[in-house]
Amino acid sequence: MKENILIEKSIDFGARIVKLHRYLLKTKHESVLSKQILRSGTSIGANINEAQYGNSKADFIAKMHIALKETAETEYWLHILKKSDYLDESMASSLLKDCLEIKKILIASINTAKERQN
Repeated sequence: MKENILIEKSIDFGARIVKLHRYLLKTKHESVLSKQILRSGTSIGANINEAQYGNSKADFIAKMHIALKETAETEYWLHILKKSDYLDESMASSLLKDCLEIKKILIASINTAKERQN
């Protein structure tokens, strides 16, 4: 059940990241950071989705760890965009909130999978 919620949240977040990328290109004329966050922010959901089709519990855990790393990278880029005034406080806070929520669910899912593996 958690993974389904996680997939839905990661798809919604990925769509927000795509819109953020478009906003940064069109409004702020920023392409370097926007490409970085586009890659990491959409990779989260791609890895979560791929994990569902892992060959083993270990494969599932490995893919979920990759998604967690991408979440951490996305969080980093959101902080950079906020501190460099590409994002206002409310936009940054909203995106960071969603990112951190996915991060918490990922950590819980990984921990549960590791417990079940042992």
